[in-house]
Amino acid sequence: MNPLSSAKIAWLLVLAAGVNSCAGNLMLKRSRLHHSGSFVTLLSSPWFMGGLLFYGVNVLLFAKALEKLPVSQAYPVLAGFGFALLVFSASYFFGERLGIRQWAGLGSVLVGIYLLALE
Repeated sequence: MNPLSSAKIAWLLVLAAGVNSCAGNLMLKRSRLHHSGSFVTLLSSPWFMGGLLFYGVNVLLFAKALEKLPVSQAYPVLAGFGFALLVFSASYFFGERLGIRQWAGLGSVLVGIYLLALE
């Protein structure tokens, strides 16, 4: 049997979609760090446009994964993985704080998502 079954590939697509979601969020944040103003200014930011591109890739990857996975399991994994990755990435790239309450909240959310994703 093929070591990378279609279900395993689908789960890898979900994780890749989570990475793209995280990258899109980081780019949107970067687009707003030194720019506030009109909607036109927002649309002209290469960081903003890059964020939209990553969101688009996220949707494509997730849609492909849904061909093999139930959405009730795949979406919690996508959301949880993207959320956890974003928390660590925002701390690293933007110096956003991770205190004890944030760690407890992250753990609670991930436990809840794990329970939702169980078969």
